[in-house]
Amino acid sequence: MHRVTTTQATLGNDTWEEETWLEVLKNFSFPCRPEEIVSNAPSESVHTLRISDIKVVGAIGNLEITPDASIDLKQQKWIERNQTETCTEVVTVLSDFIKRFSPSVLPLSCPPVDETLPRVGNEYLMAQATELVQHMKKNKELNFDNDWKLIYVFFDSQIQCHPCFSTQQDDHMNSSMQELTGVLDYLHQEVPKAFVNLVDASEAWILSQMEDGPRNLKEVCECSENYSELVTALKRWYYQGNETLGPSLNKLSLVLALSLWNGMMDPTLGKEELFSEEEGITVKCPTEEHPFLVTYLNRHYHPDLPQTTKKPEKREGAEIRCPYMDPSNVVPTSVHNLRPADIKVIGALGDSLTAGNGAGSPPGDIIDVLTQYRGLSWSVGGNENISTVSTLSNILREFNPSLIGFSTGTGDHYSTNASLNQAVPGARAEDLSNQARRLVDLMKNDTRINFQEDWKIITLFIGGNDLCGYCNDPVRFSPQNFSGNIGKALDILHEEVPRAFVNLVSVLRITSLRELYQEEKANCLKWLLSFICPCVLKFEDNSTEHSGLIQLNKQYQEATHQLVDSGRYDTKEDFTVVLQPFLEKVNMPKTPEGLPDSSFFAPDCFHFHRKTHARIARALWNNMLEPVGEKNDEVQFEVIMDLICPSQDQPYLRTYKNSNYTNPTAAAPTATATTSSPNLDFGSQLKCGDTTPSTSIPTSVHALKPADIQVVAAVGDSLTAGNGIRSKPDDPSDVTTQYRGLSYSAGGDASLESVTTLPNILRKFNRNLTGFALGVGSADDANAFLNQAVPGAKAEGLIKQVQTLVQKMKTDQRIDFPRDWKVVTVLIGTKDLCDYCTDSNLYSATKFSAHLRDALDFLHKEVPRALVNLVDFMNPIILREVFLGNQDKCPMLQASSSCNCLLTVREGSPELARMKEVIKAYHISIRELVESGRYDTQEDFTVVLQPFFENTSLAFQPDGSPDVSFFASDCIHPNQKFHSQLSRALWNNMLEPLGKKMDFLNLAADTALSCPTQEEPFLRTYRNSNYTYPANPTIENWGSDFLCPEQELSSRAPTSVHQLQPADIKVVAALGDSLTTAVGAAAENIANLSTAWRGLSWSIGGDGVLETHTTLPNILKKFNPHLHGFSTGTQKETAGLNVAAGGAMAQDMPSQARELVDRMKNSLEIDLEQDWKLITIFVGSNDLCHYCENPEAHSVKNYTQSLQQALDIFYKELPRTFINVVEIMELVSLRQIKGEKCEVTTESICPCFGRSLDNSELQEMKNINREFQSGSSMITYSYQYTEREDFAVVVQPFFQNTVVPFDDKGNPDLSFFSVDCFHFSERGHAEMAIALWNNMLEPVGQKQTYNNFTYSRTKVKCPTSDNPYFHTLRNSGLFRQEADESSKVPYWAVLLAAVASFVAGVVLVMVWRPRRCSRREERPINLVSRGF
Repeated sequence: MHRVTTTQATLGNDTWEEETWLEVLKNFSFPCRPEEIVSNAPSESVHTLRISDIKVVGAIGNLEITPDASIDLKQQKWIERNQTETCTEVVTVLSDFIKRFSPSVLPLSCPPVDETLPRVGNEYLMAQATELVQHMKKNKELNFDNDWKLIYVFFDSQIQCHPCFSTQQDDHMNSSMQELTGVLDYLHQEVPKAFVNLVDASEAWILSQMEDGPRNLKEVCECSENYSELVTALKRWYYQGNETLGPSLNKLSLVLALSLWNGMMDPTLGKEELFSEEEGITVKCPTEEHPFLVTYLNRHYHPDLPQTTKKPEKREGAEIRCPYMDPSNVVPTSVHNLRPADIKVIGALGDSLTAGNGAGSPPGDIIDVLTQYRGLSWSVGGNENISTVSTLSNILREFNPSLIGFSTGTGDHYSTNASLNQAVPGARAEDLSNQARRLVDLMKNDTRINFQEDWKIITLFIGGNDLCGYCNDPVRFSPQNFSGNIGKALDILHEEVPRAFVNLVSVLRITSLRELYQEEKANCLKWLLSFICPCVLKFEDNSTEHSGLIQLNKQYQEATHQLVDSGRYDTKEDFTVVLQPFLEKVNMPKTPEGLPDSSFFAPDCFHFHRKTHARIARALWNNMLEPVGEKNDEVQFEVIMDLICPSQDQPYLRTYKNSNYTNPTAAAPTATATTSSPNLDFGSQLKCGDTTPSTSIPTSVHALKPADIQVVAAVGDSLTAGNGIRSKPDDPSDVTTQYRGLSYSAGGDASLESVTTLPNILRKFNRNLTGFALGVGSADDANAFLNQAVPGAKAEGLIKQVQTLVQKMKTDQRIDFPRDWKVVTVLIGTKDLCDYCTDSNLYSATKFSAHLRDALDFLHKEVPRALVNLVDFMNPIILREVFLGNQDKCPMLQASSSCNCLLTVREGSPELARMKEVIKAYHISIRELVESGRYDTQEDFTVVLQPFFENTSLAFQPDGSPDVSFFASDCIHPNQKFHSQLSRALWNNMLEPLGKKMDFLNLAADTALSCPTQEEPFLRTYRNSNYTYPANPTIENWGSDFLCPEQELSSRAPTSVHQLQPADIKVVAALGDSLTTAVGAAAENIANLSTAWRGLSWSIGGDGVLETHTTLPNILKKFNPHLHGFSTGTQKETAGLNVAAGGAMAQDMPSQARELVDRMKNSLEIDLEQDWKLITIFVGSNDLCHYCENPEAHSVKNYTQSLQQALDIFYKELPRTFINVVEIMELVSLRQIKGEKCEVTTESICPCFGRSLDNSELQEMKNINREFQSGSSMITYSYQYTEREDFAVVVQPFFQNTVVPFDDKGNPDLSFFSVDCFHFSERGHAEMAIALWNNMLEPVGQKQTYNNFTYSRTKVKCPTSDNPYFHTLRNSGLFRQEADESSKVPYWAVLLAAVASFVAGVVLVMVWRPRRCSRREERPINLVSRGF
């Protein structure tokens, strides 16, 4: 055995700044001893080249790496250094080492990189190579033709996140490699006697990140994808690079030089050998036994590489002498009558084991494992013939010499000779669908193939790479995802490929690879093997991880069995998938001595050698002829098995049908699977005459029969989850148990005769129905399946449920997602209503409808072939009746926590009346959503409202009390008796035509199950019911319904603003611009756009009453009819205390404030000292719209100072005052508002936001907008306005995040805007009034910060008995003198955020000035504009 001397050299601790280069080299102890190496005459061969033969050292390339966006630039110190300097330093160090052996060696400076040349890829290399060659030719100290030259080529194989691979880098790498090849060709042609070292410069980038010692690549950069393990490992080895080098960045050049030196001595040196425990660096030295620089020829004698003795390679051919080799007399139409000779086309999908990586590689040639020997591939290779190369293709060619599709020679899957072998090295199960898509397209486009008529055989084999990567991402490589991804590929083949026999080969038992890895005598590079498949090899034998991998391997195999046994691919006569299990129990092949036999493997000891390919091909062939259920699943590679022949009795490739094999199906639910013993009282009888499916799978949801349904699913709350269905009356705790198997819409326990549920009804029509839940458990449990309801869920959480549901349907092997018809039942809303009184805005009918719409929209977008039952929610009023009638039986304490808003309010109270109105609004919102037609745009999807739950009639006891036997022990959740009635009502609703559906549920009724009829066999939809949705009622006005209980005046006028109730307000007033004067609010055309409709103004208008005009004063008049100060009409004489003026800016606020104070003092109707006053200030839009024209005049500073001056006037002059400061809206949103109906352009009204802006300018304006908002908060919450007990200023932030309302078509809803598409219409003013009012009732720190512009007459919030006051800092718990630790948003946080934002605004002004000036020079602004 040859040995290489290894010694240690330690770098000093001094930095480059402290030492010069010469000092560093002087202090470095070079361990090699040239005198021990006998020098001979200079070598004539590069493969016997000694260090002492080298006469010149040079280098070309770029060591400067493009900064990586994913890493802090401060950490990328490598790029701070001049790359030419670094290159020269490396050459200097190497020359110094070589000088010990060859004193006359010449170091050449690295050619500088011409900055004018391209810096992408390796395009600059050719120019440098040319310069280097010319320099060597001209150098008089060098004999160019006879002296040996050592040349380093630093090339860049990667971009951005350098050491990691991504799809977008593929083209870059191909181009770079082509450029590199051109450079090497040039050197090969021009330079005699040269030893060229290729160095991947991107590895130096990794080195630059190693200041704290070696790190894993993933710590250095995160990448979305990786090289295949094989390619990564071999590129590391091939290019002599190292993932991690050097504990000191400042000694980078020396460490890199040492690495390159070691690479010439021993290219297999890995990172674990480069560093010692003392952080010293290993230096390799030439020895008398091994004096040569390592090349790819002399490396075969390296002691770390397999020692091989060349022997004549034994061919793995075969001979077929079968008596029955003829095709069928007539081309068969059934796959179950398919003979081998009938096969005309062959193809394959998979990974490198099917691509043939390394199958023909010479022993010891690691690099050649990258070669894809597709012609030798076991399942599809077609090199030579069966007498010399055993493959499935060559076997079949003995039966049909005209077979096409097999691959030959070498190349990737895009190469011509790959043909229909579309396997890709490194592929995982998730990649199969892309391969299948490509294979189908190739077959369709191949003129040699009659796609419809030719019989095809396709072999699919995958899983090794999934298992090898499992420990790094268990979720991604779970058995469910593995089989689901295979299913996606098979679905494509099943859907699109006629006349096909698909072999699905089970994943092999990969853990046997450990035997080869652990055998010391095996000729394997173990580090390479562990790099390729770490999850199999890196754990101890008895570790939990290893045991888990063994179990996972079995689960992969079981999952593929279940996929095939499901029968989903046996629905066509000309297509089948057959599982071939011959590799499932395969053992490591052994030598006669009992050792792992590496001759079956490629040089990397992972991929199969051609011998193994031949043995596998034989095993596959024999499996194909063995009957299903009797196939061999344990192949012994050491034994060359005989090929079996089709027989006269069994001439066909075996399928489940011609094997008389019955696919196992899911066992029918038994008593052990159900929640309890079946109760016949809850069962039903269904005796329908016709239970057959449609003659062919329907493509329209309007022609859907019950038997066509393949999948059932449900989402909702605890009712659908089945809480308490079988709980005992004396066991309240059991109500938390989710009896999903008994759920009315998704349970599948027992059978219909004992458990009435929708799935059990549907199983009478289709016994293969899937998706239903069994037993008990949460939504996450496997037996819940597609019952994804969550106890306690509200409408807001429905979107998450449907997303989970869709993901499960897409990935579950039992479901053919694109083809199977699905029924999904949705029921939600009761919990929202039960919490309505806690937050009437959060649980408004509008919000409820929006959340429901989001969930249905997702189903509509994602789920093909679906009928969605939207069940109207259970009216919680019936729960109130149950509780009131059974107060001795129902737990009232639990009721108060479960549904406080309905169960604890007194009968006849305004709160109860309001709740009844809200319930009606919920019902209306559901009906309007369905009847909008938004879910009837696809032929295979619809949403049908099933209204049976809208009106529920309870059963009663003889004494007149509600019958609690229909409820669980909490008197809230329905029990099984109730669920049985729900199931019957739902089923019957589904068969009733729209417009005639039963909209009530009588719990006491003996309801029979209906049947489809011959005349009406379909589940009813709007179309097959001949039903036309009613037109939406015309909205007559933009008023609101007042549902608040009466609120009397305080017993005496409060002296504290923190105890101010709505009824205490006597005076309203407003300051601002044209948005407060209500310019254009009722305009019908441009002619009356300028009219100020003050009586409709959101904050101060008082026209009409709240039921017809929603304004803040009209809301307040419901509490105090004697309110003063509001505006009416359009004349200034009736403006009241609305002192706003069109075009006003912040600088006008002090004068408006002074005018308002004077009006109040002069009014005979106002008692200035005693009356409580409410003033609303809204200004700043004009300042922002003209900011870019004069940033100094319209600065944030001036805005806040003007606002402060106005507040100071009020603070000094007005007692008993509550002031709303409304934050300025986000004006950038106005850019979205466009349309033919717009009479005026946004640019003319608001030039700084309406004109064309680039991204940076737009972002700057957004930031400035935000600073205006923050500025108002800072001034408003300053301490000076909190010292008086009768004065408060509160910011109302509903415009902080301005949301432009959109119509059903996704366009801005112009009904909210006036004819100029800029000012608000009466509808817009109504929405602003509601938002302002609701903000006033919300605590500071918890206020809604966006506008909710959606129509609803019930959005006006009400004060509550717990919170009857307008909220201020103090009564919100945020005033610093009374703040406690439980406050959600501390007082200091409010001020800190405002101050920080305000300071940032000052910087923005300075940034904007030059940009603004430059912009104005480019394009003058039209100053003819209309202000707010």
